Amino acid sequence: MLKLQLPTDPLWVKNVVESNIEEILTDHAFCEQKAASNAITLIVQNPNLSDLVQEMAALVQEEMDHFKRVHDIILERGYILGRERKDDYVNELRKFLSSGGSRNAQLIDRLLLSAMIEARSCERFKVMSEHIGDARLSEFYHELMISEATHYTTFIRLAKKYANGIDVDKRWKEFLDYEAQVIQNYGKSETIHG
Repeated sequence: MLKLQLPTDPLWVKNVVESNIEEILTDHAFCEQKAASNAITLIVQNPNLSDLVQEMAALVQEEMDHFKRVHDIILERGYILGRERKDDYVNELRKFLSSGGSRNAQLIDRLLLSAMIEARSCERFKVMSEHIGDARLSEFYHELMISEATHYTTFIRLAKKYANGIDVDKRWKEFLDYEAQVIQNYGKSETIHG
């Protein structure tokens, strides 16, 4: 369904995630906050698209609920949230966004970028849920994997709805090809996308 070209090596969970769980949880919390901020930005930039506004408003609530749930786990384990981490993966993906062009083309690219981030997060959560040795986190990440898949399909559906002549499938394939190059440099650090 996700069509990602390079899967995450399950050893990432054993070699990186489990030995850096506090860092992973902090990064994950901020990923949820950034996803909510992205949805808010889409609302602010597209107030005339009522369906998009409604869907993004619901997504903001869900992402902030996920943020709180991750923060609750952080507190339960005796950790503190810590500072926000830079997401190099997302910053590299942003370089692929079209510069210039119509507002509509920029919207479609923003929706596809959002879909890509959700797709990779979904894939990472799947790998975590299947390979992490902590039963509670396994269940938690399985649940969030399903949520991220829903978000991914929402962004793809909205891109197709508002395409106005843009070949979304072609542009999505270009995003997938670009992401396959970018992700080769990740999977070694204690971040969700790293």
